[in-house]
Amino acid sequence: METIPHWLTKQADLAPSQTAIELPDGFTMTFSELRDESQTYAKKLAGMGVAKGTHVGILSTNYHRMVIAIHALSYLGAVGVLLNIRLTETELNYQIIDAGVSYLLAADSLIEQVMHLDVEKIHAFSEINTYEEKAVNLNTELNLDDTFTIIYTSGTTGFPKGVIHTYGNHWWSAIGSALNLGINTNDKWLATLPLFHVGGLSILIKSVIYGMPVYLLDKFNEDVIHKAIMKSGVTIVSVVTVMLQRLITVAGSTKYPETFRCMLLGGGPAPKSLLEKAKSNHIPVFQTYGMTETSSQIVTLSPKDALEKIGSAGKALFPAQLKVITLENNGIGEIHVKGPMVTKGYLNNKVATEKALHSEWLATGDLGYLDTEGFLYVVGRRNDLIISGGENIYPSEIENLLTNLTSIKEVAVVGKADDRWDQVPVAFVVLNDQKMTESEIISYAQKHLAKYKVPQTIYFVDQLPRNASNKIVKHQLLKLL
Repeated sequence: METIPHWLTKQADLAPSQTAIELPDGFTMTFSELRDESQTYAKKLAGMGVAKGTHVGILSTNYHRMVIAIHALSYLGAVGVLLNIRLTETELNYQIIDAGVSYLLAADSLIEQVMHLDVEKIHAFSEINTYEEKAVNLNTELNLDDTFTIIYTSGTTGFPKGVIHTYGNHWWSAIGSALNLGINTNDKWLATLPLFHVGGLSILIKSVIYGMPVYLLDKFNEDVIHKAIMKSGVTIVSVVTVMLQRLITVAGSTKYPETFRCMLLGGGPAPKSLLEKAKSNHIPVFQTYGMTETSSQIVTLSPKDALEKIGSAGKALFPAQLKVITLENNGIGEIHVKGPMVTKGYLNNKVATEKALHSEWLATGDLGYLDTEGFLYVVGRRNDLIISGGENIYPSEIENLLTNLTSIKEVAVVGKADDRWDQVPVAFVVLNDQKMTESEIISYAQKHLAKYKVPQTIYFVDQLPRNASNKIVKHQLLKLL
C-alpha cells in the first residue's frame, strides 16, 4: 500500500500564504485557507453521515465552494461522483443510481432543479455550513490505490460509463504533466473547462501538488480570459478548439506577454489551419491527447517541439507508454496507452472494462499514426471512421481541408448510409458572417480530395452539438440524418 502525505495539507504547510484560488472579481484564497475551509467542511459532512467510501455526488458550475467540497471528501476518504450540469434529469438519475450516490451536493443556484432527483439527501453547498462539526479523524495520508473520483464518459459515441480514478491516477497525471511542461514559480493556470470534467479537475490536483494558483472562471468568456492573460499573470490556459478559435479572434494582432507560456489544447484533433494561425500570432499552442480514462492528458507536445510538429499530439508523458495497433498499410491504427494515470476500469461494468483493458493497456477507440520520430497524430474516433466502397475515409482529413475556407467557422463530417457505397461522407457546416454555397464548398473539396472523400451533401447549421467538454457529439448529427 503506497501512501503520500495529504497533498493539500502538505502544500499548506510548505506555502501557507501562497494563493491557491483566484477569481476575476479579486477574491483569493491561500493554501492554508483552503486547507482550513476543506477540513471544516469535511467535519460538517461527517456530521451528516458521510464517511470513508461514501459516494457523494457533486453538481456545480465552476465555483470555489466546489473546490472546497472536493478536497473535503478527500479528508474523509469519501468518493466524489462529479456530475455534468448539462444532463437531463433522466441522465442524471442514471448516473446517480449507477454510482450508488448517497448524498448530493449542489451549487446554491442549481438546488431547485435537482430536488426531484433519485437521491435521498440533497444539500446546497451553503447549507452544509449550518451543520455541526463532528469530531472525526481526518486523513493525513492518501493511499494512492484508493478511489477518489468517478467521472462518467462524455457519451460522444454511446452510453456513458463511470470511470474510476484513484489518487494515484491523479497524482501521476500531474507528475507526468510537470515533467513535460516543467514548473515555473510564476505559473498561474486558468481553469475555464468544467471542473466536473477530468480536464478541469486535473488543474485543481496540479494546483495542490505544484503549489500553483488557479485562476478560476465559472464559464468560458474569451474577453475575460484575454484580460487575465494580458493583465493578471496567467501563464497557462487549458482550452479546446472552439475556445482557441475565439481567443485568437479576440487577440487579433496583440502579442501575449513573454510570461505566457502555454495554451494547452485538448478535446480532439484541431484543424492544422488553426494551429498555423496560432503560430503566426505567436501563441504557444501545445496540442495534447487524453481522455477521461487517462485522468486528462497522457500524450502532449513538449515546448521544444511545438513549432516543428504542428498537428501532432506529441509523445507519451514520461510515466506513460503508447503504441498504435496498425489497421492498414498507411500506418493508421487504434491508439493504445498504458501508465499509472490510466483507470483500472469502469464502475459496475465488467464487460466494458475487459473490452477496453488488456494487460494494463487501454484500447482508446481512437485512430492515429506515429511518424518516423515517434510523434503521435490523431485522426479521429474509430467509431467515426467512414468506410465507402471498401475505402477508409477519416473525417478529420476532410474537416481540416474545409476549415481552410475563411467562410467556414466549424465543420463536422460523418458517414451517411448509402445503398451503393454503404456509406458516403456528408458535412455539417457552420458559416461565419460570410456567405458560401454548397456547390462552392464541394467544388473546393473536389480540387483537393479524392473523389470518394468529397462530401456528397453540405448541411448548413447554426451550431454543432457539443457536450459539456465542448467536444462535438457526432452521434447526434447521425440522428439528424
